Amino acid sequence: MKHEIDLSKYQAHTDLISETIDTISENTGYVKEEEHVEDVTIETITVDKQGEELIQKKSGVYKTLYFEDVTDEKNYKVVQTAFQKALQQVLQLEKIPKKASCLVVGLGNHNATPDALGPLAGEQVLVTRHLFQLGLEVDEKYRSVAVFIPGVMGTTGMETKDMILGIFNEIKPDFIIALDALAASHLERLNKTIQITNTGIHPGSGIGNHRSELSKDTLGVPVIAIGVPTVVDAVTIVSNTIDYLFEHISYEKENANQASIKFVSLMHRDYEEQEDNLTLQEKETVMGLVGKLSDEQIRQLISEVLRPLGYNLIVTPKDVNFVIEKLSKLLATGINKSLHAN
Repeated sequence: MKHEIDLSKYQAHTDLISETIDTISENTGYVKEEEHVEDVTIETITVDKQGEELIQKKSGVYKTLYFEDVTDEKNYKVVQTAFQKALQQVLQLEKIPKKASCLVVGLGNHNATPDALGPLAGEQVLVTRHLFQLGLEVDEKYRSVAVFIPGVMGTTGMETKDMILGIFNEIKPDFIIALDALAASHLERLNKTIQITNTGIHPGSGIGNHRSELSKDTLGVPVIAIGVPTVVDAVTIVSNTIDYLFEHISYEKENANQASIKFVSLMHRDYEEQEDNLTLQEKETVMGLVGKLSDEQIRQLISEVLRPLGYNLIVTPKDVNFVIEKLSKLLATGINKSLHAN
């Protein structure tokens, strides 16, 4: 009997629907559409019940924003505009009335920068519920919004879902917006992607800790989840680096006869969009036996090397403090403008 290796436990961990779809060969179970706000791409993936089983993601709508930078004023404004547009589209899809009350939940650990996106964004959301509760006269352009930042199980000793349920049962909001940091399986997605979905969220999923689900199925009201991938694991970094190595060699191979390339230093050659077109023999020449392995087998090998040593670290970019500050402000501003009439 032929022995087949189970590669499922070595699959790249990702919370992004776009990366999950890239790993499957079938084009069924979902519909993909794209639109653009200047240089920001908004990708909409609608997963049906058939796709739910195939893709292993809940059926619903996933909007993913792709951008290059939020650290300068111009790019920041473009991304914010695109995010606000995408969020308003999801609100309309869920048929949420303009006066519906909202609970914004900032998931994550305030003391760990890559996981602080939810709490930092939540702190900047405009809170208005208390004004309505006090019977004050509130301008009609505002709706009732409350914010809850529950912390993480490691610091509270309580399941996030249990705390949210307590608040939810007390204030009874018409819908929830949950903010959280996510994990990606490609380096280029880190801090350059925003995912919005109406399928809910699993607190802690960004580092593989799947707590109780928060969704319309479990809470009875729409739960819109907003996340940004802020971390990858070491297995992903190494396997991505091997991919980039092959792309780099492919680029050099294709452009070897271009006179202009001689005037571009190795440090400034852009091969990000280059396809890996090396043959198996060429890969073997570069990487030996490793070059003959598939992407899944390479990931398996790296995992088998790092995991027993405890070195499959969760890693984040060195500028994460500055970028998280920008992204949290961007999300909060987009939420404020989407929930309250301009």
